[in-house]
Parts: sequence; C-alpha cells; structure tokens
Amino acid sequence: MMSLSALLVLLLCLLTSVPPSLPDATSPPRGYFINCGASKEETLSGIRWTSDTEFISVGNVSEIKVAGVVPILSQVRYFPDKSARKYCFVFPVNKEGKYLVRTTYYYGGFDGGSEPPVFDQIIEGTKWSTVNTSAHYANGLTSYYEIIVVAQGKTLSVCLARNNHTVSSPFISAVELVNLEDSMYNSTSFSKYALSTVARHCFGSYGRIMSHPDDPFNRYWEPFEDENPVVDCHSNVSSKDFWNFPPAKAMQKALTTSRGKELVVKWPAAALPSAIYYVALYFQDNRTPSPFSWRTFDVSVNGKDFYKGLNVSTAGVMVFGTRWPLSGQTQITLTPHGNSPVGPLINAGEILQVVPLGGRTRTRDVIAMEELARRFDKPPPDWRGDPCLPSSHSWTGVYCVGSDILRVVKLDLTDHGISGTLPDVINDLTALTHIWLGGNKLSGSIPDMTNLNNLVSLRLSKNEFTGEIPPWLGKLESLKELHLQENKFTGKAPESLRGRSGLDLQLSSENQFDKS
Repeated sequence: MMSLSALLVLLLCLLTSVPPSLPDATSPPRGYFINCGASKEETLSGIRWTSDTEFISVGNVSEIKVAGVVPILSQVRYFPDKSARKYCFVFPVNKEGKYLVRTTYYYGGFDGGSEPPVFDQIIEGTKWSTVNTSAHYANGLTSYYEIIVVAQGKTLSVCLARNNHTVSSPFISAVELVNLEDSMYNSTSFSKYALSTVARHCFGSYGRIMSHPDDPFNRYWEPFEDENPVVDCHSNVSSKDFWNFPPAKAMQKALTTSRGKELVVKWPAAALPSAIYYVALYFQDNRTPSPFSWRTFDVSVNGKDFYKGLNVSTAGVMVFGTRWPLSGQTQITLTPHGNSPVGPLINAGEILQVVPLGGRTRTRDVIAMEELARRFDKPPPDWRGDPCLPSSHSWTGVYCVGSDILRVVKLDLTDHGISGTLPDVINDLTALTHIWLGGNKLSGSIPDMTNLNNLVSLRLSKNEFTGEIPPWLGKLESLKELHLQENKFTGKAPESLRGRSGLDLQLSSENQFDKS
C-alpha cells in the first residue's frame, strides 16, 4: 500500500512568483458557450450563447414546453439513433490548452415521458460519468457536470453514449468549454488525469450560485451553510494571488467558531464514492487588516493531517492536496493553536475527483480516420471523436488494439451505403490488417497503400472504383485476400498478382489475366 507521504502532495499557496494576470471580469469568458438545438444566438449575463450546428452533425431538436425556462434550457438536442455507438460534439482547441468543460441537462419531458433517460458522457476517449438527472428533474432543477482537461490535440470531443440503463434518447441542453489559466489546478498531471468537479462551495453564503462575472471562468460556486457561526470578511482578497483564481466574492463570508474550539465542517453534504480526489481549501482572516489580524490552526480531513500550522491572515491563503483518498461523509476539522487570538475559520472549498485518462489513439491514425470521415459521403453517424476509445464506443466498423496508445487495425463498412472516394491518407494507417469496404458506392482509383505491410485482407468488391488495378498490390507481402470484382476497372490485372501463392484473388471477368 502506498504510504501517506507518497500519496499526498500538500502545498501552501502563498505565491512568491508573479502569477498570471486575471482575466477582465467585465469581458465574457474565453471559450465556447453552446445552446444545443438553438436556432439563434442568446446573450445571458454578458455571455453569448451560440448554436451547436458547427460542432455536431447528428441528432434531432425538440422544444421544451415548460413555462418560464431560460433560453438555454428551452430546447434540447437528442439522439434517437440506436445504431450509433456515441454522439460527439467536436471543438477546435489549442493543443495543450487547459479547459473546463460543463454539460447542462434539463429534460422537460421533451420525448413525452416522465422520467429522464440515463446515459454516459465521454471526454475524448475517456468515460467521464453517467448522466442521471432524475432526482434534480423531479425537484424542478437542472443538472450540470464539469470536468477539467488539457487538450492533447487540436480538437476536443464531448460525447454522449447509451448504456445498459438507457431506455429512451440521450439528450443535452448546453455545452461549455472555457479556457483556464495554466496555473489553475496545475499540480495535476493532465497528461494522465482529468479532474471532475464534485463540490465547489462558498462557506457561510446563501442564495444563488455564484458564477460570471464574479468568477471570470464561469465556474459555479454554490452556497453552503451549517450550524456553525458565519462571519463577514472586512477586506477583499486579491484573486490573482491564488493559483486557482477563486473569485474575491467567494471569500466574503466564512464559517467559524469561538477561540480555543475546534471547527468541524461536514462537507460536502452528500457521501462520496471511494476514490482519489483533488481538494482545495481557501481561508482569510475576517477582521480589519492589522498586525494582529491572523489566526493559526491545523487542518485535518477525515482525521488525517492535511496541513499543520496554517497561518491565516487578511491576505488569504489556500492549501490543497492533489491525490487525497475520500469515501463516504467527509469531515474537515480545524484545530486552533494555543496562541491563536481567535478561533479557526474557512471561506471556500473545492473537491474534484481524479479521473484516470483511458489512453489515446495514435495521433496519425486519428488524423487519417478523420480524413476518411470527411471524404466518405454519409459515414456512420458515430464517426466523430476518438475512433478507438472508449473501446466499447469505438467508431462503427473500426477495430483497434493497444493499451496506452491504440492503433486502428481493421475497417469493416461492408454494405453501409457509403459513397465518395478512398483518400491517400489511408496509407498512414500502417497497423491495418483488414480493409473491408465491399458493397458500397465508392468511386475513383485505388489509392496508394504501399505502407500497409501488415495488410492481410482487402475487400473492395461491388463498388464503382475506376482506373487500372495497381501493380503494387502484388508487393504487399502479407496480403492473403484480394476481392476486386464488380467494379469499373479498366484493363487486365497486373502480372505482379499472377500466380501469387496463398492469395484468394477475386476479379471480374473483364479484368482476368491475359491467357498467355
């Protein structure tokens, strides 16, 4: 078992270097704000919400016939096609950029039912979470999910997928991608993990959720109160002095207790599944700034030391653990030192579950598959997002192998009604062993495949290919099966294929070898 010291990384966040500048709160956050199914733009709280049509090519739209809903909840995009293995939004992004992704759901009985469907969410090639909005919908509420990721390429996909519990059509109301600063949550190895938001609260506050413009990244800070006393802070903190940029307004109130007593906060209210979490806690002495405006205490989480000897001043301080094991009800205990003039306090907190990424498909294979999808007319509806991952939701007809880095090894779109051309980029799929595209309406010439040294079977029969049968086919040493009949090839088969031992060769009569 890993030792506690190896498992936990705890840092006191009183920055001595100059942090990045905080984005202007009067400007909208940088990123995408997508009103799914909308036909026009809407501006809410200074944020411009746009249509989703640039980012997804499948699904239907339905109006929500519930009085009084805000514009971004007044329609949904839903996905009735049960043959598709996933339904993906794809966004152009900056490679290695850090993004907060939020999905929002309001069922509204769009399909005539009374119970929202249950389905999965996928970020890139990783299953992110299961969407179950039933409890919130029963109470007239929306549901939202957040995850923080770093883009590994120039696009980022957000997908929905059916699971064994899905009885009707998956749906979605809104998608957001917000650019975050590099410093934010930067102790996480985002090449291996993502962070899924579990709780983000302002302690001692009440009323509405805090977001933009108070938070320039439009994070949601929910109010949290318990039986502990609440105090108001007499000075504002500088948000830019914290790596995670908590909004100054989130620090304006705090939970506290009297001098010499422990402060115990059971937060979040719901029990947590056993997992590894990122925990960030924010503190500020609430009194008027002076040489005596400080307090010292130890911080523990579920009885384990989180930070000892924390000295909190009116400037504020943050402590965080990057890989903290939690399970069930979480309890934060603040134990004052004997010389502390006042009791401990806490202003805000974040808990995010550490989500291991599920590997990735080789970049060159992804680029090649995306080009195939563009060149084919009417490719399968799930040909968006990662071609291989998650393995249970790979593209229709695409088969992959590998662990951390996956390779495409087989394409089987036999009798799928596909037209268009087969591009040269297929030559970059060097792990391919089988290409089965028979029974479609593909046209043009057979592209160069001389790099496909592992190709065992090539089935292109019953299409509309033209031109000559390429001589290089005879040089593919692994090839055991070549079906080219019922196309529009001109001339005879090349001599390089004549007498090829162990090759199952099928040609139309007009392309048979000369009788010589």
